[in-house]
Amino acid sequence: MAFNRQQIEEGVSEVLQEALGVDAEDVKPEATLTGDLGAESIDFLDIQFRMEKRFSTPEKPFKIEQGELFPENMLQDPAMVQNGKVTDAGMALLRQKLPHIDFSSFDGDRNVKSLSEVFTVKSLCDFLERKLAK
Repeated sequence: MAFNRQQIEEGVSEVLQEALGVDAEDVKPEATLTGDLGAESIDFLDIQFRMEKRFSTPEKPFKIEQGELFPENMLQDPAMVQNGKVTDAGMALLRQKLPHIDFSSFDGDRNVKSLSEVFTVKSLCDFLERKLAK
C-alpha cells in the first residue's frame, strides 16, 4: 500500500498526539516538535518507533535507520561542533544526512541548543513522503 501526502499527514498527527499527548489542533505543519509540541530528546526515539509501526504494512515493513530522521551522535564530533556552534563541515553533513530539514532559520546562529527547533511537523511529513516513495 502506498501512502499519499494526506495519509502521511494524518499518520504523523496521530503519532504526535499519542507520543506527546498534544491535541490535534496543535499539530500544524509549522509546529516545532520541541518548542511548540513539548517534545524532549527521549520523545524523538518514541516518535521514530511509532512512525515505523504506523507506516509498516504486512507487505512492506517500514524501518527508519539510526540518524536518518534525527541527527545522532554527530554533534559529539569536534569537527562538527566547536564552541557550541555547528561548523561549516557540520552544516554540510546535516544537509546531506537530513535533506528533509529546512536549515535556513538555523544557519545564521548555528547554536547546537537551537538545532531541535528545525524539526517540525512538516519536516516529519517530508521525510516520510520521501522515504515511503522508495
